[in-house]
Amino acid sequence: MLSTRFTDLLGIDHPIVQGGMQGVGLAPLAAAVSNAGGLGILTALTQPTPEDLRNEIRKTRELTDKPFGVNLTILPTINPVPYDEYVKVAVDEGITVIETAGRNPEPYMPLFKEHGVKVVHKCTSVRHALKAESVGVDAVSIDGFECAGHPGEDDIPGLVLIPATADQLKIPFIASGGFGDGRGLAAALALGADGINMGSRFLATVEAPIHDNVKQAIVDGTELDTILNFRPLRNTVRVHKNTVSTEAVEILNNGGKFEDVQHLVAGARGRKVFETGDIEAGQWTVGMVMGIINDIPTCHDLITRIVTDAETIITDRLAGMVSSQAPAQAAV
Repeated sequence: MLSTRFTDLLGIDHPIVQGGMQGVGLAPLAAAVSNAGGLGILTALTQPTPEDLRNEIRKTRELTDKPFGVNLTILPTINPVPYDEYVKVAVDEGITVIETAGRNPEPYMPLFKEHGVKVVHKCTSVRHALKAESVGVDAVSIDGFECAGHPGEDDIPGLVLIPATADQLKIPFIASGGFGDGRGLAAALALGADGINMGSRFLATVEAPIHDNVKQAIVDGTELDTILNFRPLRNTVRVHKNTVSTEAVEILNNGGKFEDVQHLVAGARGRKVFETGDIEAGQWTVGMVMGIINDIPTCHDLITRIVTDAETIITDRLAGMVSSQAPAQAAV
């Protein structure tokens, strides 16, 4: 078993977190991850109303007695979102782990602290991680450029971002972006992280509530099959490279505005992909980690395999490279 500051903080068996994915972070997936020893995450805004979130939390509790969390992404929206009500439901229902993203969670920190909630804030840069630490979050999820969804605007990959974060952050943190197997977990730990967050890898699992065609598209895809959209708008998002996302990128790169691509990138079209399995129906999020996803296991089998492989890499392969003998002297 791999014990880290993160597993100790949250009382979980393995340092693996399921990303809070819109339309995907539902009870069956979150419970499966938690039952396997990781940390499952419900996505609050997947639920149409705060009361729907309450029902999903209760449904998850029927499926697992292990810790699980709720993701709350706080962003400006065209239609106002009752963020305060979603937060109140999570706290009232006794959720002990909340993953925040988007806006600074500082306004909610007193409430979280009062109720013993552990806060994990998602960041895409060291400076944002340090700000989150300063407002009192308990841990950070640091997202490298490889990640699905919003990688920020700095374009720093995990190989640099993770150790840079480790050099400055005092609280525990997990690494996100490009993780999908035991090699990645071992690497993240070696670079200074206390665990990993995986989104795309959990899309290609038996319990993921998406169409099998999408899961197979992820298995068939490579690290070259994503595209960065909204770059000219400074709101970069990494998505699957299909006809829809490619058209949107071309429009924006040629001087178009968001209004010119809104019909292409509407969330309803992305949800249609997951529901119908038509991978060309809209823009949908997935990361470069597609290049190392080769099967569709259960969450239990996936997490067990990742942890076992990471332990073997650490204890056998890497340890076997260390010699206690002094280096041989070169001949003169």
